[in-house]
Amino acid sequence: MTLLEKHLQDIPNPCYVIEEDLLRRNLSLIQSVAQRAGVEIILAFKAFALWKSFPIFREYIHHTTASSPYEARLAFEEFGSKAHTYSPAYEDETFDVILRCSSHVTFNSLSQLEHFGSQARAAGVSVGLRVNPGYSEIETELYNPCAPGSRFGVDSQQLPPTIQGMVDGFHVHNHCESSAEAFARSLQHVEEKFSSWFPQLKWINFGGGHLMTRKDYNVDLLIQTLNDFHHRWPHLHVILEPGSAFAWQTGPLVARVVDIVESHAIRTAILNVSFTCHMPDCLEMPYQPEVRGAAQQGEGFRYRLGGNSCLSGDVMGDWYFDHELQVGEVIIFEDMIHYTTVKTTMFNGIQHPSIGMLHSDGTFELYREFTYEDYRDRMC
Repeated sequence: MTLLEKHLQDIPNPCYVIEEDLLRRNLSLIQSVAQRAGVEIILAFKAFALWKSFPIFREYIHHTTASSPYEARLAFEEFGSKAHTYSPAYEDETFDVILRCSSHVTFNSLSQLEHFGSQARAAGVSVGLRVNPGYSEIETELYNPCAPGSRFGVDSQQLPPTIQGMVDGFHVHNHCESSAEAFARSLQHVEEKFSSWFPQLKWINFGGGHLMTRKDYNVDLLIQTLNDFHHRWPHLHVILEPGSAFAWQTGPLVARVVDIVESHAIRTAILNVSFTCHMPDCLEMPYQPEVRGAAQQGEGFRYRLGGNSCLSGDVMGDWYFDHELQVGEVIIFEDMIHYTTVKTTMFNGIQHPSIGMLHSDGTFELYREFTYEDYRDRMC
């Protein structure tokens, strides 16, 4: 029996549960990679932003990355250090907030660099420019920032020969839950297109998508690739900003069966959570989540899992259990912390799952319990 299963009675239902032991496992590995490769690895809020857990993160890393004024404030006010900030487009009305809360600001286009660059440099902020290598091994187009016609970054043909004094660093992001092998191959394309500007730079940010905490990830290859890059470009400070890697497999969404209905020989277990509200990537990607104690193929009692919103498509596959499900039974969706917790909605006014931390000693700390007022106050 796992620590989570031992303490289910102490955890509200539904609830996203971060497990401290699993989080620290990931943080330790990431810290080790940073030290062995001589790079800086920072947390991307777009995948994980549960600020009550930041005291644990600060034991292992020092900085974070933001993509909006709100995320920049979260870095400065809650994490306690200024953000490395990138946005597809900054606005005049909020750029002062970005500067106040950022140590690095990366621009997406030459026009934005021209408009805001001098203001950023005058504020003592390090200025970056996102470049697009036109190469990515991401198979899902929804997540591919290098697809033809992408709105992200500047092509090498658009760059002027001299950027020194205008730009301190390049930002390259062309991965999504990718392998070390994919990074090694893509790095060749980055250097082929942009290395002529490297002598003018102080730093390079290789973005996110480096899923180094996945079991089959080749950590040694990542470290070797980064060390080899250091040998070629020893003056460049190297930054990586993964999001998923930090919270990968650090905790589930705990739910329960509310009702079981049958139509055309299909039994659907209706849950007290919603895929569209609480596990949106399951429908957007889509991907099949792992359900503890169930399989998608094989023998047993087959159920379709249904959410409790009125969206007809709020269902997820068919699952085989070794017993007949009962109303009130707990259903555990694995690996539901990264991205999921920052993308949830209150569509239909459905009760949002609580969020908490299961500590190593078995105590459960409730971070947040959502109420009607949370739903009401998002409306007007």
